[in-house]
Amino acid sequence: MAAPDYRTLAAKARTDADAATLTNVRDRCLRAEAAWLAMAGRQDLTDAGRARRDKAVLDAA
Repeated sequence: MAAPDYRTLAAKARTDADAATLTNVRDRCLRAEAAWLAMAGRQDLTDAGRARRDKAVLDAA
């Protein structure tokens, strides 16, 4: 299963925030951007851990 591109979603949220005319909408979009970026960071950590684990398995074989 392919993970969503969280950074693209964050960029879209930022674009929406910049275009928003209402303060509450802008704030909501900025919170969404922060959430997407946090998820992207966690995905990076997961991918790095998976790569280390896979390398360790190959090295042990």
